[in-house]
Amino acid sequence: MTTERKKTEEAPPPSSTSLAPPSSTSLAPPSSASLAPPALPSLIVTLSDKAVGFVEHLDQFGRMFWGTLKAMFDRPLEVRSTVYQMESLGVRSAAIASVTALFVGMVMAVQFAIGLQKFGGMEYTGRIIGLSFSRELAPTLTAVIVGGRIGAGIAAEVGSMAVTEQIDAIRALGANPLKKLVVPRLLASVVVMPVLGAFALVLGFGGAMLICATEFGIPAGFFLRTALGSVTFMDYFSGMYKTPFFGAIIALVGCHFGLITRGGTEGVGQSTTRTVVVTSITILIADFFLTKMSILFFPSR
Repeated sequence: MTTERKKTEEAPPPSSTSLAPPSSTSLAPPSSASLAPPALPSLIVTLSDKAVGFVEHLDQFGRMFWGTLKAMFDRPLEVRSTVYQMESLGVRSAAIASVTALFVGMVMAVQFAIGLQKFGGMEYTGRIIGLSFSRELAPTLTAVIVGGRIGAGIAAEVGSMAVTEQIDAIRALGANPLKKLVVPRLLASVVVMPVLGAFALVLGFGGAMLICATEFGIPAGFFLRTALGSVTFMDYFSGMYKTPFFGAIIALVGCHFGLITRGGTEGVGQSTTRTVVVTSITILIADFFLTKMSILFFPSR
């Protein structure tokens, strides 16, 4: 007992290092370098990523377009679905096309009549409005305004089917999604856009004629006679032949962004927004090249 007690008394005290508080370096806040935001990508990297994404979209769009052309001639024909899409895309777009054309015609009549009144040439108002509406405003403006509505509707509808895996279900059942979804919308848009363009042309003439008769004292008969006298069939054709191309652009762009939609409802919203922007820009770019083609192949005399 005494020997054990002596050993315990002679045992050294515990090391001070074991009871020492942790060093201040272990509790120091992280350095400012570790909290620095990541470096922004350079301009070259950003542009290269945008270019790669654009090329990928073109590749997907081209494969979809080629597949749609091949599926268009497969049996059975989607007649009932095409007629339904014509009613959905064309008839329901008549209101916005009518209001747009009517008030654009009124605005043009006011602007041109006031401008020509300063030079004593108000009798040329009907001719200028007739040519501008026949060649450009009726087809192009109608395609931009109506295309936003049609393209957004197509992208939202097809995109909702994509995020809910309905398109995968169509493939699982052995059907072709391009034939079931893209072909009816493409045919309907190509058919209804010339009709909406001609409808907008008539209403634009009517709005301009009404303003000229009520505001500037130009008789309606004189306005109509001078407008129709200056517009030839080639002027009318050079504007209306663009509308099937515009209809194809609207349907294909809307279906493309709808088919590649991912990410639930947020992805549907993004696809819809991108469809409206891309459709408007593509229509304006196509209008330039189609106008150059019309001047090249159908020169005015």
